[in-house]
Amino acid sequence: MKKIFQPAFDFLLFSNVFMSLCAVAQGLVTFYLISAKPVFPVIGLLFTSTLGVYNFSILLTKPAQPEKSPYRRIRWFFAHYRLMVSITIVCLLSLVPLLYLMSTESRLLLIFLGIISFCYSIPLFTIGDQKFGLRNIPGLKPFLITLVWTMSTVLLPILEAQRFHLTAISMHDTTLLIAKRFLFIAALTVPFDIRDLFQDRQSGLKTIPTVWGEKNAYLFCQVLLAGYIILLFLFRNNGFSASFFALTTTAILTGWLIFKSKWEKNEYYYFFYMDGVLILQYLVLLAFNQIPAF
Repeated sequence: MKKIFQPAFDFLLFSNVFMSLCAVAQGLVTFYLISAKPVFPVIGLLFTSTLGVYNFSILLTKPAQPEKSPYRRIRWFFAHYRLMVSITIVCLLSLVPLLYLMSTESRLLLIFLGIISFCYSIPLFTIGDQKFGLRNIPGLKPFLITLVWTMSTVLLPILEAQRFHLTAISMHDTTLLIAKRFLFIAALTVPFDIRDLFQDRQSGLKTIPTVWGEKNAYLFCQVLLAGYIILLFLFRNNGFSASFFALTTTAILTGWLIFKSKWEKNEYYYFFYMDGVLILQYLVLLAFNQIPAF
């Protein structure tokens, strides 16, 4: 049975299809929280842009001998090199018609986020003989990832929902929603840096774990999640609603998964369970709102 499902599971995780579904789920969370029907071009754009950009980033950072990489994901990705290149090209080309369907404000936002995403790994700067990209600037890597994810899965859905008059949300509520999501996603980015701690130290990449240490990095994750829960508690528009309990439950589960990641170092744990929280949050939100007591 494992031999049948393992190739499909590897494709789902290592081709970044699962990560793209996570982006879609986070977009749906935003639509649900602002009481708006999903705008399907936004859903399509979140999926294809995430898949295209993540694959493009991996292709740019291809190691000299990917088959000898310590990471299963890298070995799998470049063992299916032609397929990944084809998927990446199709996804990036599909962004053209999808961008056409967006409002001017959304296009400007996406162009800004696209520039950040593509410049993330491209070696734009040079010091002496060494070239480096934005991700190599100390402390900037997790911030950029969190910023792109937050703005694309929160602000983009809000802009398009308002364009079609599907919701009426104030600037105050929009800012709070962005702040909450930023803290939640930021907490999920740090464990991946902790996993890569040894390799980042060797390559000289300044991340939170390499600068603060592994123990403090784990503590920082929990502080971010605590801040997220505090914001949920202080700014609960509908009181102690089903959505409040759903989001709080997901945050607590995320904290437990991050704590458990101290011992779980395999890639499946990170790419399925840790990233999967982004999908689980939407499913829990739906489930809690179906309970009659709420």
